[in-house]
Amino acid sequence: MITGTRGPVRRRRRGQQLEAELLDTAWAELVDVGFARLTMESVAARAGTGIAVLYRRWANKDELVLAAFEHYRTSHPIDLPDTGSLRGDLLAALTGMGRTRAAFTIIAAAAGFAGLLADSGLTPAEVRDRIIGGEAPARRRMLYQRATDRGEIDLDRIPAAVLAMPFDLVRHDLLMELKPLKPARIRSIIDDLFMPLVHKHRAGSGGA
Repeated sequence: MITGTRGPVRRRRRGQQLEAELLDTAWAELVDVGFARLTMESVAARAGTGIAVLYRRWANKDELVLAAFEHYRTSHPIDLPDTGSLRGDLLAALTGMGRTRAAFTIIAAAAGFAGLLADSGLTPAEVRDRIIGGEAPARRRMLYQRATDRGEIDLDRIPAAVLAMPFDLVRHDLLMELKPLKPARIRSIIDDLFMPLVHKHRAGSGGA
């Protein structure tokens, strides 16, 4: 905001910056009032802009909310730290996922119950893909590629379903419990379920 002799003057926002700010505003409105009470008018008022600005980008509130989910997810990625071991990397990644995605999942579930799924015209799978996104497999592969480079696993021998399983289970628990996973549950997913399957598919182990 620029200040002159006549008081503050709002700087014009354009392009991607404007769209990002509108989606941030839509997310904040969604968190504060919920999907049922959110309107295009309330988001425009909160953003300090005209409603036509929203309608030029999103056809209705359902499209706006889905875009807000996508924007929030991509602008708040889950950390994938390099701890030096596959187990450590997974422990850190799943703990971060459980912590940072808990509120996201609660809001997504509430929006679904409030009518997002019914009013969007999309199938449940299409809504899920819009909310969860398609970048997760590529990011997971980065984590597993590090383990392959360290010689811990042979990435090409492990079925895709096994690689996705720890993240799918955390997502399932978040949806069912609507709160971060307990550390013991995350350790169990890794040590009791995932690691034995990984060991089964090591070279020379006789696994398929």
